[in-house]
Amino acid sequence: MSKNALKIATIGGGSSYTPELIEGYIKRKDELPIKEIWLLDIPEGEEKLSIVGEMAKRMVKAAGLDWEVHLTLDRRAALKDADFVTTQFRVGLLDARVKDERIPLSHGVLGQETNGAGGIFKALRTIPVILDIIEEMKELCPDAWLINFTNPAGMVTEAAIKHGGWKKTVGLCNVPIGHTKQAAEKLGLTEDDIFVKYAGINHFHWHRVWDKEGNERTDELIDLIYGPKSEAESHLKNIHSVPFPYEQIKDLGMLPCGYHRYYYIEDEMLKHSIEEFKEGKTRAQVVKQTEKSLFELYKDPNLDYKPKELEQRGGTHYSDAACEVIASIQNDKRTNMVVSVENNGTINDLPYDCAVEVSASVTAHGPENYNWGKFPPAARGILQLMKGMEETVIRAAITGDYGAALHAFTINPLIPGGTMAKTLLDELLIAHKKHLPQFSDDIKRIEETQPETVSYVEELMKSN
Repeated sequence: MSKNALKIATIGGGSSYTPELIEGYIKRKDELPIKEIWLLDIPEGEEKLSIVGEMAKRMVKAAGLDWEVHLTLDRRAALKDADFVTTQFRVGLLDARVKDERIPLSHGVLGQETNGAGGIFKALRTIPVILDIIEEMKELCPDAWLINFTNPAGMVTEAAIKHGGWKKTVGLCNVPIGHTKQAAEKLGLTEDDIFVKYAGINHFHWHRVWDKEGNERTDELIDLIYGPKSEAESHLKNIHSVPFPYEQIKDLGMLPCGYHRYYYIEDEMLKHSIEEFKEGKTRAQVVKQTEKSLFELYKDPNLDYKPKELEQRGGTHYSDAACEVIASIQNDKRTNMVVSVENNGTINDLPYDCAVEVSASVTAHGPENYNWGKFPPAARGILQLMKGMEETVIRAAITGDYGAALHAFTINPLIPGGTMAKTLLDELLIAHKKHLPQFSDDIKRIEETQPETVSYVEELMKSN
């Protein structure tokens, strides 16, 4: 790794989040000796890349820095001799997310970006791409760190480490950052005054909290956040605020991830999602409008800072977390962060070589996980089910095995089994066929034997 002239490449550089990434680098200008920032995108994203890339250049100039900002559609050029590679891409763009949400919801089944059928299909599209990127990294930047915040972050990270063999991979999520801020606020303390320990898998973790005097404050926080006198709240822009069952959280003795609402309060969350679907306001459709407004802002030749409106996008803090991981590795800062990494015995209840989302000290040689140990049975059972589902999804993504994909659908708690699982799988395969070459034989079979499936998907997408 270069110590004096860093090259950082971002795959998905045309993302609306890129200004936050640039802001994060600028904030750490004294820690990161950056020479080059390469923003890479695909031809379909060239216009957005141009808009956000020019804004990135303005931000760097306004900060008085001489960093070179390169915009490119050439992945090999972006990766060549990179020290860090960050990933924030979406295979199929936001239109793919619309399909992931609307097709399941049209059957009264949850459609969501990283949970249920939609989350599985995002992984099926994304995992082959991350593995292709890694093959190029082996040739072009064999010593680089891969910092992944492409969703579903846990599965993508596991595929990179376990199947791509890229041990220098760190997965990130913004959700724990919000939970930590919430805990500090509720206790009337600063974030530096508390120690928060997370464990689980991406979008499916729990956490405990201590103060500086060594007192555990988890039980107190459960009362403050979920007790009878508390108000339902979610710091996540893309998660509907429905109150968790207080007695259930009290029994767990741990604070849940916001995404646990889809499992602990499935009926209420599904009801709300179906209402949004009927109104033509699924999250993906809302985000498309938000992004349209953001890029209009980004076009302003006088805008040289991250606009506040970006916080409405739903992924705030993602990019800043990526910058801190880079700074902590570069400078051996040993920052306490929540990362998706190889388990290595951190959680007794999960396979040694799977990816977990845990608290860790980020060192020059990568994250050193804080040991968690065992979960209580109520959490252990569903966690092991979800990890088994993830491992099956990854296998299906790599092999294109229809049976494995169907098995993943059957295991997932948010997808009804039997006929419905197969119906959803077939419809989503048709909808995403452009980005699923590994399933080409099965897609052809469905097209030839189930014309009604093809027609249903086509009609539904017309009404998008």
